[in-house]
Amino acid sequence: MTRPDPHTAVELSAVIVSVSGNTPHVMTTTGRALPSGAFGTDHPTLEQGLRAWVEAQSGIGLGYVEQLYTFADRNRTGQGQRIISIGYLALTRATPDGSAGMNWYAFFPWEDRREGVPAVTDAIRRALTTWKNAAPDAATRRAREGRIAIHFPDDPRAWNDELVLQRYELLWEAGLVEEAVRDGGKASATVPSLAMPYDHRRILATGIARLRAKIKYRPVVFELMPARFTLLQLQSTVEALAGLRLHKQNFRRLVQSQGLVEETKGTTRDTRGRPAQLFAFRRDVLRERAAAGTKLPRSG
Repeated sequence: MTRPDPHTAVELSAVIVSVSGNTPHVMTTTGRALPSGAFGTDHPTLEQGLRAWVEAQSGIGLGYVEQLYTFADRNRTGQGQRIISIGYLALTRATPDGSAGMNWYAFFPWEDRREGVPAVTDAIRRALTTWKNAAPDAATRRAREGRIAIHFPDDPRAWNDELVLQRYELLWEAGLVEEAVRDGGKASATVPSLAMPYDHRRILATGIARLRAKIKYRPVVFELMPARFTLLQLQSTVEALAGLRLHKQNFRRLVQSQGLVEETKGTTRDTRGRPAQLFAFRRDVLRERAAAGTKLPRSG
């Protein structure tokens, strides 16, 4: 019979997301680490423990929360002790001190395609091609070529915004991110991006991918919106999360046809000084029916 490992500990870690100024932010602590803390047994559920722990440490009340994954690789912390981390995705409208947290595209600059294909993509593809050509045999070379074509396709229309984790793991395997070098890998160069301690960038990638998928079939984006908002603000928030530009008219028809929002009596002025209608999320829709799944109406 296998005995429990006395050197194993359990923690909770959180990808806490907010959006401000059309930029998605993730809360970080010292050293660009994700917030994490020891698992306690004084709450009936893990989620309640996470909410209480985050509020006690930061003063922030979380909105939508869901469990992501259990990260339990033996050497994930590099500290000898095996620490199992139960990861969560959490959404909030504000951070406790008024700051927005860190722009998550600082960690994944290749994921933001709102202004077209990022310049860093060319460097990534060149480095991945070098890595592919260095494969020890033809079968491995073909496998690498296939992965590159899927995750960093030549045709921008073939870009899959949900493959955040797979792209990061490909770059890690190719030795193109700082964590790979730190973990004992070899690399001739790394692509410009911010690293995170331990495996926290992998956890963050998992959270971004989950949220990008979730906004296509659940109205979780409204957890990031103020009580009243314009349709342009709503679209800009979805674009910030997806890293893609959306077709304006198709997006508006989609939102209104699903009955997710209702007009309020208020208006605000847009950047051109024109009055814009303010809307509110119809929370009753959660009780009436689940939001229909859909493909985001990309622009171009």
